[in-house]
Amino acid sequence: MIANPKIIDAVTTYRNIRSHSLAICAPLETEDFVVQPIVDVSPPKWHLGHTTWFFETFILVPNFPGYTVFDPQYNFVFNSYYETIGARVIRTDRGNLSRPSVADVYRYREYVDRQMTAFLQSEFMNPSIEPLLELGLNHEQQHQELLLTDIKYILGHNPLFPAYRKDKEENKEMVRTDEMIRLGEGVYEIGFNGNGFCFDNELGRHKVYLNNFEISDRLVTNGEYLEFINDNGYRDFRHWHAEGWDWVKQNEVKSPLYWHWIDEKWMYYTLDGLQEVDPDEAVCHINFYEASAFAAWKGMRLPTEAEWEVASVHFQWGERWEWTGSAYLPYPGFKKEAGAVGEYNGKFMVNQMVLRGASEATPKGHSRNTYRNFFHANLQWQFTGIRLAR
Repeated sequence: MIANPKIIDAVTTYRNIRSHSLAICAPLETEDFVVQPIVDVSPPKWHLGHTTWFFETFILVPNFPGYTVFDPQYNFVFNSYYETIGARVIRTDRGNLSRPSVADVYRYREYVDRQMTAFLQSEFMNPSIEPLLELGLNHEQQHQELLLTDIKYILGHNPLFPAYRKDKEENKEMVRTDEMIRLGEGVYEIGFNGNGFCFDNELGRHKVYLNNFEISDRLVTNGEYLEFINDNGYRDFRHWHAEGWDWVKQNEVKSPLYWHWIDEKWMYYTLDGLQEVDPDEAVCHINFYEASAFAAWKGMRLPTEAEWEVASVHFQWGERWEWTGSAYLPYPGFKKEAGAVGEYNGKFMVNQMVLRGASEATPKGHSRNTYRNFFHANLQWQFTGIRLAR
């Protein structure tokens, strides 16, 4: 019998993506898997279980006759926000889950992976399930980025500042000039177009009218942000939105996340441990309030997401998730899917700002210039940066 190349490819892709999650967690100690310092950070153990639960709940249970769930209680433990699926552990309590153990979660992954491999090679895997499988794999990649982000927060708030990696990775060198890219007014099209995967919030390619604008061909650096700090940027209300100024005062913010003033110099925590701030590196872990304040201080602004997408073919991107000045709203004609899958993006389209690009934490093959990331304006823990426009 000749093997079906499509089945082989599906199994290989599934195994490769799933194994990358384990590779991310390989440097961790058992104790690192269970920590939840703040509500926005989930324990690594929970990420590993939740992504597994997705395949079990949405693919195996409804489509693989005879499948037996690994543990009926895991639906309550690893459901994230799917109201359709039922009750769940509230997000703030994920760090209180001493059980299931880390070993239990790894056994859960092994069990579901064996069953998924059997399912993908069975007669029950049909073309109608392929979009859901693709969504599940992209969902896993989203959590791989969150895994790195959350691991950095967990270790970066440990007083010992332990390094995640023992061997320092060389950052990809980005071309850094100091030019503004000029684009003329006119009607442009944005949104996903073509073959391949995208999330539903990228669909609905549509026309937008843009005035003349300029956008920087590089990201703001640590050195430039230090100028803002040294010019009393965090103490001058004139640069800040009212909500942002309240955030600064209430939290006594004086610098980006992970920055520490030690022995008369700025240090910052990286995945390689505590290091002196590199003035030439792109500033990171900036929230929307800070990005907007810095832009105002420079006499500039953040680009809209439409401006960013139209201009993105003219500059390098992918080093940081880049804040835009656009609220996260549906594109024209956006429709939520029926059932639990419809809860994936649409219900979050309120009180959040759009980020574009990708970051050093983004898995390979999981970025495109139509990707619409989104976070609340106060969040710093993601690998976020600043690109200016005017």
